[in-house]
Amino acid sequence: MTDTQTAFGDEPVGSFALVLHSHLPWLAHHGSWPVGEEWLYQSWAHSYIPVVDVLSRLSREGRTDLVTLGVTPVLAAQLDDPYCVREFGTWLGFWQQRAHELACYPGDVATVGQYEYAKAQWSTEQFHDVWSAGGSAPLRALKDAGAIELLGGPAAHPFQTLLDENIARFSLEAGLDDTRIRFGQAPAGIWAPECGYRPGLEDLYQDAGVTHFMVDGPTLLGAGRSTADMWTVGDSSVVAFGRDLDVTYRVWSPRKGYPSGQWYRDFHTYHHETGIKAKRVTSVRTESHDKAIYDPERASAATKADAQDFVETVVAKLTSLKAERDGKAGLVVTGYDTELFGHWWHEGPVWLEHVLRMLPEAGVNVTTISKAIEEGAVAGSVNPGNSSWGSNKDWSVWDGEPVQDIVHENEKLQTRWLKTLALVSTRQNELVTRSPLLDQLARQGLLALQSDWAFMVTKDSAAGYARSRHQHHHQQFNRIVTAIEKTDSLREACALLDPLPADARDYPFGNLDGRRVSHDS
Repeated sequence: MTDTQTAFGDEPVGSFALVLHSHLPWLAHHGSWPVGEEWLYQSWAHSYIPVVDVLSRLSREGRTDLVTLGVTPVLAAQLDDPYCVREFGTWLGFWQQRAHELACYPGDVATVGQYEYAKAQWSTEQFHDVWSAGGSAPLRALKDAGAIELLGGPAAHPFQTLLDENIARFSLEAGLDDTRIRFGQAPAGIWAPECGYRPGLEDLYQDAGVTHFMVDGPTLLGAGRSTADMWTVGDSSVVAFGRDLDVTYRVWSPRKGYPSGQWYRDFHTYHHETGIKAKRVTSVRTESHDKAIYDPERASAATKADAQDFVETVVAKLTSLKAERDGKAGLVVTGYDTELFGHWWHEGPVWLEHVLRMLPEAGVNVTTISKAIEEGAVAGSVNPGNSSWGSNKDWSVWDGEPVQDIVHENEKLQTRWLKTLALVSTRQNELVTRSPLLDQLARQGLLALQSDWAFMVTKDSAAGYARSRHQHHHQQFNRIVTAIEKTDSLREACALLDPLPADARDYPFGNLDGRRVSHDS
């Protein structure tokens, strides 16, 4: 059975597109626990490795157009970074050691230790066989085989709606360039950071060669359109596609979604001596100390039952759409963070494989966003308003009262960035060749503007870490600007800074050219 064939022959009940958004902020050299590098290595081991393994095995069976996989440039940079790759290998060794220690404890918890040790061994083998040269190789192989469509995005995942137009353009073009270098082709589509949208962004996308982007379902519904189709935006040819929240929340809902099922591994409860998650959810009302020991076999059985429920939900939605549309097949798009599958929801990759196998058997055409556009999913045009996928579907997570200081400092940074470039442009021959100082100025600017810092503060999730990171990048940015302002040339500014801020601590995007920021002078 090919990817487009179903149990119902050549007339599927409709199409389904799963969109995964893989993103972490720049974490290398910025702490270890509970956020920092540990966050990267846990996501790598528990999500990226098993999800790519599922897609690779299905690809080897000849299946194509399985998922639309977004990988932000800032995450891709970490998965390829030699330091991160080396430290991840070390982390895997410590994981095995901790699991072995748990396996030696008395009682039922030892069974979890044995299970965890086997998982750690398998992940280590996968790392050495598939990932030891970085993340681009396995992801590019899936892209080249047609198993996935890759989405890109702006370089460091800023909340674009709050950016100066020139900096937004630079960030997007730098991100698309980085993806082209790593994967051999610039992405046609992007997951717009935080699904943030404001009227006019489509023009920026069209100028950069982006043909389609993700919004949240209410963005289209509020503009009088359905998520069962795709829509060109404004007067552009750029296509917006939106999540079907009714179907998406079968998984995503924190209290009613599948990951809250009683048999699944509890994300929040740790065995204190080893750091291994040894308990199951039991119930969402059960206190951590009362939760039961995790049972991998019962959890595995639950994934199959929940996958069947999800497939039935998709089929019911598509059947209803077809009836409402006088026989015209519709589209269901679901969108999730990739880190949900494995890192947050331990059994997520197993559930994912069940779903991707069951859907075609149930008469559903599994497809990617680009393929759906080719197959005629665009129904007309739309003119949406300001929106995001955050709380209330507005911008308040990123520009609300708790983060007004961050918003103000980011505005000052952007103004100072453009003024500095205008100053440098007045100096003879300063912009003839690339400058390590301007390149690092751009890196620090992009890292300071990451959407993660405001999100973490508003949600009170490691808010102290987020504020310290925000402050660090602003301080480094201002340090460079001050040196440029105090001297008569970039060469003199470099000499004034000791050491030169272009060091390994904050050094993603080696191809980044800081001269490319338009400053309208």
